[in-house]
Amino acid sequence: MDTIEYIGPRPKKPASKSWGGGWLMILFVVVGVGIVAKPYISQALARNASVTELKVEETVSWLNQKGAFGNQLAAAALKRTKKEVVYDPAYYQIPYPNGDVPAGKGVCTDVVVRSYRALGVDLQQLVHDDMTQNFRIYPQLWNLKGPDTNIDHRRVPNLQRFFTRSGREIELPETSSAENFSFGDVVAWRLPHGATHIGVVVPGPGDRRDEKWIVHNIGSGPQWEDKLLEYQVIGHYRYAGSK
Repeated sequence: MDTIEYIGPRPKKPASKSWGGGWLMILFVVVGVGIVAKPYISQALARNASVTELKVEETVSWLNQKGAFGNQLAAAALKRTKKEVVYDPAYYQIPYPNGDVPAGKGVCTDVVVRSYRALGVDLQQLVHDDMTQNFRIYPQLWNLKGPDTNIDHRRVPNLQRFFTRSGREIELPETSSAENFSFGDVVAWRLPHGATHIGVVVPGPGDRRDEKWIVHNIGSGPQWEDKLLEYQVIGHYRYAGSK
């Protein structure tokens, strides 16, 4: 058999890959992403790790030293975060006055009602008294012909109207800033899907004590969270009991 001769350029060996440059580039990317994401990671960790029962007790103690009604209300709201509450918007027949739905149930308004009640202020009775005299100026959204002591104080629009009439409604600035709020203020929001929501302004935990956080129940029971301006603010109120 004749030998077949290869005619053409001499085959070249594949160049060996330099892994140093590739790994160095990956390292630069990872470090860059870490630097950019660090503030967000720290914030997320702060939300999850710093809100503990011990921090609640420390902050409540700090607020109680200050004496003002707003601080006392903020402390009462923080204490609500230690309660196990299943979100339940069902209608309940409850006593009057000082009536309440079952302790392990509630919605956002119940956080506010129970916080005030801890300070001797019964919003159930106060809202009912005002609605009895002024029913037609309250929101007519539920086809009712008169006040209902079981549910009126558990509806956000009714609480908004009551706080506007009986307390101090803080004018909303064009650009919201946490500096416009004080501990113990009541805030109403419009959620992305259109529902109304309500909660109480409280301090942040630990070394974030000067920040304005909220206590609210948006579905997981009373929570202490850094979400004051996360939703559209539609009402800002300061109420220290009946005049």
